[in-house]
Amino acid sequence: MGIVQSQTSFHHVPAWVPDSAIHYARHTGEGISLRDLARQAGCHASTIMRQVRRYENQRDDPLIDEALDVLTSSFSKPARSASASRKKGNPPMNVQVRSTQLPDEETLTREARRILRRLSETGAVLILAVDMDKAVVLREAKDGPPTRTAIVPRDVAQAFAVKDWITCVKSGRITSYEITNAGRAALKRILAEDAKQKAQRGQGSVFLDQHADWDERDVMIGGDEGPRRMRVNAAESPLTMLARRKDADGKPFLDSELVQAGERFREDFELAQMGPRVTQNWDRFLTTGDKNGFGSSNGLAEGPTAARERVLSALTDLGPGLGDIIMRCCCFLEGLEAAEKRMGWSARSGKIVLRIALQRLRRHYVEKHGSVSAVLG
Repeated sequence: MGIVQSQTSFHHVPAWVPDSAIHYARHTGEGISLRDLARQAGCHASTIMRQVRRYENQRDDPLIDEALDVLTSSFSKPARSASASRKKGNPPMNVQVRSTQLPDEETLTREARRILRRLSETGAVLILAVDMDKAVVLREAKDGPPTRTAIVPRDVAQAFAVKDWITCVKSGRITSYEITNAGRAALKRILAEDAKQKAQRGQGSVFLDQHADWDERDVMIGGDEGPRRMRVNAAESPLTMLARRKDADGKPFLDSELVQAGERFREDFELAQMGPRVTQNWDRFLTTGDKNGFGSSNGLAEGPTAARERVLSALTDLGPGLGDIIMRCCCFLEGLEAAEKRMGWSARSGKIVLRIALQRLRRHYVEKHGSVSAVLG
């Protein structure tokens, strides 16, 4: 899927983990000498020594520190702990290890496709705080506060750091990361593999796809048909296009807070789909006010449960019509012309309704949560 697998095979270690990280974990966890590791890997002992020193020097990075704790503990003997296996003088950066395992390769590839795309945007950084269970991606805005564009599971962020896809640019209680050249290259490989698979299925056009970032989403058709899987250009949302347009007075058609409101709603929508019943009957919910479309939490983590509640609260406040256009344009990335046809509206009326819906959505977030943007809802 575009991620290079580790050459060393261990059933309890994800295939994406670099061999150098495995060598470090086996040296510190199992106590295997550098010469024995070099003999098993078929390289010189100095190579293994440089790999071990490199990771020791990176333990000031909280994400790498946590990931190496998890990885080392998987190789540690029962009588040894990850902290006891470290060299003296290197105390743990975090008392609590927040995850007990690293993500598998399929999860990492899926999240890389989503998160690295966001980190590639101009002014985007990944923010991590000591007391946060998740990291967030923020994008700087010229005329307003930063926009939160994605939530990143902490174990996924750890994997990004170990893979050298992100690098620490500011440390402290709040740590900032930026995407590296290796991260951009990894995203290109993943997207190239996606494009290759779609070409094999006979989808897409070479001249169109070079300017697009195609993805698939469930789009409500209406009536009793339910959602239909359709291709959308994830790199060009209706909000992005409208934000570039100017009003008659020369001001942006959508100001930064309206774009923030739409991005926050989309983020909650994507987070809410982490549980069962991903394909929901949105049409029934919007037209009848039925709040059971999401289903129960069924023991899900608080994040998806809270996100579902925020989506339901916002849609209830918006009501039919405004809720429809928000769902179609912000969540399903459906174009304005397509939304107008499906809703039976006159041509070029969709952008006006969408702006009204975003204004109502912004007011909802301010009244309910105090602001449009929040670090973690």
